[in-house]
Amino acid sequence: MRFRSAAAGPPDLDRAVAYLADGPVPALTAERIREELAENRMRSEWVWFAEDDDGEILARALWWGRTDSERPIALDCLQVRAGVTDPAALAADLLAAGHAEFGNLPGYNISLPRGWRAEPDLAEAVAWRRQAADKAGLTREIERLRYEWTPQAGVAGPTGRLVFREGTDEEFLDAFVSLSRGSLDLATQNELRTMDAEQLARDDFEFYLDCPGERSWWRLAHLPDGTPAGMAIPSATPYHRNVGYLGVVPEQRGRGLIDEILAEITRFHAAAGAERITATTDTVNVPMAAAFDRAGYEVTEVRLVLESPPQ
Repeated sequence: MRFRSAAAGPPDLDRAVAYLADGPVPALTAERIREELAENRMRSEWVWFAEDDDGEILARALWWGRTDSERPIALDCLQVRAGVTDPAALAADLLAAGHAEFGNLPGYNISLPRGWRAEPDLAEAVAWRRQAADKAGLTREIERLRYEWTPQAGVAGPTGRLVFREGTDEEFLDAFVSLSRGSLDLATQNELRTMDAEQLARDDFEFYLDCPGERSWWRLAHLPDGTPAGMAIPSATPYHRNVGYLGVVPEQRGRGLIDEILAEITRFHAAAGAERITATTDTVNVPMAAAFDRAGYEVTEVRLVLESPPQ
């Protein structure tokens, strides 16, 4: 068995792109892969495959990054040909080969329909992917709901309960620190096990600054008397407007203010003509999921995130 990327030239890339997906886990189409390659979000050196001695491709892994990424950010697609005796082992070896070349362990995002556990074939296909990811070092798991808003859902108007304003970098860093306290977000909880809130705030600040959205979109939320209440960071992905980051400070939680902050983000994007706004939250973050439901956002998929723990 040989494990290699498609960086050698167009023939290898064409073969890897043309690989016919089988199995129940949704896979990217050849057209979509070509689009991502054209935008430099996928690259030939990030397209890996396993082939037998006869040159038949038995597995494929596609990694993704931003157009200016030096290394891939996430594994978007992992497939093993039906009939392979031990798909988890073959996939794990393929991932290990890619990781060794990249010098990092990008997370793996598996996009699934709601209720996927009730479908035996789908659950089995997810199981061997989990096993492969675990063997390759992606041992931490978070399950997220992907939401989507469209204009048909409507936009709630301001109620006057909160006032939104621009803020300095220092004020936003302070807000990140405050919002991390008692957060139900699993990624935040995990990061706080290995770093302090100030370092996490700086990391989060830089992450959202690097996203396709604009820094000028960010807003601090206050009560009418000036008491800090939270933060709204409308953002964007390479494909759509995005909710980004939002939260209520611990002292003001439980009063329904998350609805006000989410509405502010939705209004901002809608006023700019957004036809789709995406968002994600952990399945265990019940209050946030409920806020999305109330705001007319609909779940479009479940995203299983497999990643490496902090070193």
